[in-house]
Amino acid sequence: MQNNDLAVAMKLGMRRLASGVCVLSTTLADQQRFAMTVSSVTSVSDSPPSLLVCINQLVSQQGHLATLGSQFAVNVLSAEHQDVSNICAGRAPTQDRFGVGNWENDDTGLPVLSDAQAVFICQTDQVTTYGTHKIIIGAIHKVILNEVDVNPLLYADGSYGVFGRQ
Repeated sequence: MQNNDLAVAMKLGMRRLASGVCVLSTTLADQQRFAMTVSSVTSVSDSPPSLLVCINQLVSQQGHLATLGSQFAVNVLSAEHQDVSNICAGRAPTQDRFGVGNWENDDTGLPVLSDAQAVFICQTDQVTTYGTHKIIIGAIHKVILNEVDVNPLLYADGSYGVFGRQ
């Protein structure tokens, strides 16, 4: 299989892997807020508590996020947050990404969704580049668990779905 064929097959295969949808949010050096939808988030370790997020190098703010010590929040979306996901994915590029959803600043000054399933407050601890993406490992400093039913927003094959409990 040629590399181009392998890349196409890989993309088609990955469309079948459901992932939770999150929004990464931060405050930039100029105090402007930034948010983007991410689906490549996973835990790294519980000792020390950490997670990783993969960000395409074409994202305008990846340099800020890849700076050691930068703070960011990973907001785990619920089934009711499809509109937040869409806006933060840039599907309406002229619309304010913080104009949709229940955003507030936490005690660190980061914008967070007050009704997210969970929010992980992180600080960039390690960064590596692989192919087209930056892999950012965030040391978790705080976890906000909201009193909501576990009902995460999922994404697979270009569509949203929900986790159904039997």
